[in-house]
Amino acid sequence: NLDKVLYPAVGFSKGEVIDYYGRIAPVLLPHIENRPLTLKRYPHGVDSKFFYAKNVPAGAPAWVRTAKLPSPGSSKDRDEVEYVLADGLATLVWTANLAALELHAPMWRLEGRRRPAPPDLMVFDLDPGAPATVVECCRVAELVRELLDADGLSALPKTSGSKGLQLYVPLRPERPWRDIHQYARRLAERLEREYPRLVVSNMRKALRGGKVLVDWSQNNAAKTTVVVYSLRARERPTVSTPVSWREVESCRRPEELVFLAGDVLERVERLGDLFAPALRPERSLAA
Repeated sequence: NLDKVLYPAVGFSKGEVIDYYGRIAPVLLPHIENRPLTLKRYPHGVDSKFFYAKNVPAGAPAWVRTAKLPSPGSSKDRDEVEYVLADGLATLVWTANLAALELHAPMWRLEGRRRPAPPDLMVFDLDPGAPATVVECCRVAELVRELLDADGLSALPKTSGSKGLQLYVPLRPERPWRDIHQYARRLAERLEREYPRLVVSNMRKALRGGKVLVDWSQNNAAKTTVVVYSLRARERPTVSTPVSWREVESCRRPEELVFLAGDVLERVERLGDLFAPALRPERSLAA
């Protein structure tokens, strides 16, 4: 049913969702290779109920590659989840046909078929509390960048596709996730101490008003974050879009960092994959 409208406010159809994922696949697929996916499905569109699909849906074609891993919520590792692994265009189009508008993945890849490798990414999810916007997120992103630079690390910015900004730090997969989780927490708490009127590191929503949450918790191995180039289930088909540091530094209005599916396809055609350095991590987290 390719004409089924999944974004009613703008008439964006299922066929257009599939078309977007098919065309963005060359730059998207390398970033999710060997990463177990959590699919956020909206079978009746963004204005209706959604659900998270961790287990591969019943009736999946035999060529869809999967991996069985202990459930993140199982303390004794007895329960398993059979995740989808999108290793090609066919699987990506198949997930789009399921109305999996959003793709979420962890900061690690599989090592072999059943064992997570150490993380190859560290993420800082910058989430503004109203009336703060992505503009304030950009100012905080610059502060995070300074601290990372001092430790010999580099960050790649992308929009969340919603209201915030995310910074990804490519890492050699050498250190356990707990080390990365701890480092990210220390950095967020330092910024909160130094810029208490702008930054909060505590997850309590009541503390976020007019500030930017530097969410370090996504570095837990059991958590996932929306993948680069994924659509978001907003009113319009916005995308989690790589941006340049120049765009971050110059941002003064929220609409400057809002990109729709068509915008992103044009940007990739013109700029290439701004997130490509994430595929070639050169630095390790210091001991």
